[in-house]
This record gives sequence, C-alpha cells and structure tokens, in this order.
Amino acid sequence: MAKVYAGPRLRRLRAERGLRQAELARTLGISPGYLNQMEHDTRPLTVPVLLRLTETFGVDPEFFSGRDTSRLLADLREALADEVDGGRVSPDDLGELAEKLPSVAELVLELGRRNQALAHRLAEAAAAREGEPGPPGARRPDDPRTPHEEIREFFYRRRNYLHETDLAAEDLAEEIGIRPGEVLTVLDRRLSRHGVRVATHPGPEQHRYDPGARVLYVSGRLRPGQRAFRMATQLALLEYGTALSALAGEDFTPGSDAWSLARIGVAHYFAAALILPYRAFHATAEELRYDIEQLTGTFGLGFETVCHRLSTLQRPRLRGVPFSFVRVDRAGNMSKRQSASGFHFSHAGGTCPLWNVYEAFAAPGRIHVQIAAMPDEQRYLWIARTVTRHRGGWGDPAKTFAIGLGCEVQHATRLVYSDGLDLGNASAATPIGMGCRACERLNCPQRAVPPLGRALAVDENSSTFVPYPVRPD
Repeated sequence: MAKVYAGPRLRRLRAERGLRQAELARTLGISPGYLNQMEHDTRPLTVPVLLRLTETFGVDPEFFSGRDTSRLLADLREALADEVDGGRVSPDDLGELAEKLPSVAELVLELGRRNQALAHRLAEAAAAREGEPGPPGARRPDDPRTPHEEIREFFYRRRNYLHETDLAAEDLAEEIGIRPGEVLTVLDRRLSRHGVRVATHPGPEQHRYDPGARVLYVSGRLRPGQRAFRMATQLALLEYGTALSALAGEDFTPGSDAWSLARIGVAHYFAAALILPYRAFHATAEELRYDIEQLTGTFGLGFETVCHRLSTLQRPRLRGVPFSFVRVDRAGNMSKRQSASGFHFSHAGGTCPLWNVYEAFAAPGRIHVQIAAMPDEQRYLWIARTVTRHRGGWGDPAKTFAIGLGCEVQHATRLVYSDGLDLGNASAATPIGMGCRACERLNCPQRAVPPLGRALAVDENSSTFVPYPVRPD
C-alpha cells in the first residue's frame, strides 16, 4: 500500500466535527503528538488508523486519498491559465495548493468568479454610458454568477450527494410503502393526508400547486414516471420544507433567487430519492450492471431520471459507481452537469466536439459508448443517448437533449457497456478536453478557438493542420 499523507483533510474533518486534537487522539487510540505529526504530513496514515478514522467519521478510506483534488486542480488551472502560461505560477504550485490548502484554493476560485462578475457589470455600465450594447458574453445565461450556475456549483461541491436528504427520503419511502408499479397510488394516498388533491389539467405548465385550494394540478401530457416525480416533489415541500430551506441556506441568503432555486433543487433530489430509494435502487443497479434501459423498465421511469439518480449513489459504505452526469443540447449548451468523480467541466466556453454526447444526436435513441482520455491522461467510459421531450400536440415544438453518463475507467468493468472494450489500451481512447479555451491539447485539429494564455505563432509564409498554432515556450 502506498503511503497516504492527508494532513489537511484530517485537520479539516476534525475541525468540522468540533473535536480537539486530544479528543480525536483518544478516540483513535494514539498520542496527541502522533496525531499532530499526521496532521502536518510528517507521518503517513497507517492502515489501522485509517480504518479507525473511517469508522469514527463515517467516510470511505478514499476520502483521505489525493484523487479528490483533481477536480479542484483542474478548476485552478482553468482560472489561472494566464498566470501559469506567463510563468508567475507553476502547475506544481497549483497542485500543492489544491492538496495542502483546499480551502484557500476554493477561496481563490471564489474571488476569481467575483472578479469576473464585477468585470461584466463594469463593462455593461461603460457600454450603457456610451449608448452601446453590452460586451459579448455579459450576463450570459451560463455566466458563473447567475443563480442557475450557482445551483450547479451547489450540487457540484457536494459531489451530487445529499446524505441527510437521501436518508430522509428513503425512510419515508419505507414508511409509505414505495414499490415499482405502485408509486402513483402511494404518493396520492400520502398527499391526501395533507389534504392535497391531485387533478389533471390541460394547461401549458407541467404542474401547478394551488396552496389555497390544496390542489396539485399535473399535466395530462406527462408520462406516469414524470407525474410521480412532480407528486414526490410536492410531498417533499410539504413534509420537509424546513429542512430544505436550511440546506439551501448553507450557501445562499434566504429569500434570494439562488436560495429559492436551491430549495427547489433539493426538493427534486428528495423526490428522486423517494421514488428510487437508495438501497433498493443501488442493489438493482449493481445486479443489472448499470444497464440503464433495464433500470428504466424495472422502475418505470425515464432515461434521464435514472441516469441522474445513478450519479447520486455515493452513500458512505454503500457507494455505487461514481458517475459524472451531463445534459447538453445540439448547440453545446450544458443545462445540467453534476459529478461524483474528478471529471472537470469547463467554465470558459463550450465542451469538446470529440465527446460522444454530440455523436448521440446523429443517431437518436441509440446508446453510444466511448472511452475518452483527458489531457491529464485520466480515462473515462462515457455512455450517451438522446432524449426528446414533446408536449404531445401536432406541430408543438419538441426539445431534444443528449444525456451523458461517465465514470473513470477503473470502475468500467462494473458496467455492462464495457463488455468487449479494450479498457487497458490507452491508445484506443479518444483524446478529449474540457473545452477549447481551456484545453491543453495544443495540437488538436478540432480546436475552435485559441487556447487561453498562449501567444499565437502567426507566419504568413507557412500554414499548419492545427487551426491555432502557438509560440513555443
């Protein structure tokens, strides 16, 4: 076993639990001096101590490994690309910051996001004084400071798993008797205990709740699984509204747009955990080797709902495959992105055109499988398929998205989609990146924009197959 140095994580975990060094040392059966040395990385964690730590704090041993800094490091490399390329900061410096001082690294990223938002507002104000339109990209829908993007970060920071919420939903599912094929009946019965009646309406909304009349109107165009999800969401708001508000309040000011969206997002999480209870869904997923189409048939829910629930199976001591989940449209707009792995989603532009989520649009309804390699040589198994939403009337416009679900290749054998693939052959993987602006693959012929922080090599006497050649370092 390789030596594990995890002092910063150990200190942070102890501080979060409100324990003094002497108290934790006594619990672990070691001296305070020994614990102090481990917290300052002068001694590694031994196997017995590591096992006692996992029992004491209820976390998996991998919590103390260095793998969970990959996503934070990728964020730093993207945010500080100019400084890295300019020589002011080295990649090793960023790696040490992410590993040794993760809270400081998060603060650096937060300050960078605030600076970017301020720059947009100043540019807008200057343009307004001049009577000109705002700068390109100002207040874009995917601006990192918009409320919707903040909600994505809310779940991203929690690795798309809300432990207490998941447990509460599973307890309620057991209490009311959630079973495949009986979900609608059981939810209707539970809602009636709150004096809420479920009715069908033909309006444009998927659902609408009238708190005065205590009526939940659900569109007749929804499939049974979608109808169940809306009913479960309303039940979450009725029975766990206080808890939902408290969780949203951990990151956002109560009453703000971001807080309201976070509260809805947590209610949606609760709903999925209620109609797909953790233990039952996890056991079935493992038994079926994460065959999504079989899971949709077993639980009577849609492809996207099942994929999203698969990306949340990170309960300590009962973990599923750590998936990353993404939903994109034909134009490359990413409307959902969550990750329980180290996969990094770019904030600086579109995603990689070589990613198989875009190939899915060429053959709608078929599952596409890809082994993809990131610039840091980490490989992932990605599956992608389109889903189409249609309001049901002739001539009504439909919405089509590609749903992607990916995991590190070390977990791929647990998936039925890995059968027949040469997982050990690194050269067989498709090289992708986290978006052209931030991608480190300088020689990629598919690059759409120049890389961040690199000077272009412009020569009127030559041309290259690479769209944006850069000057050598």
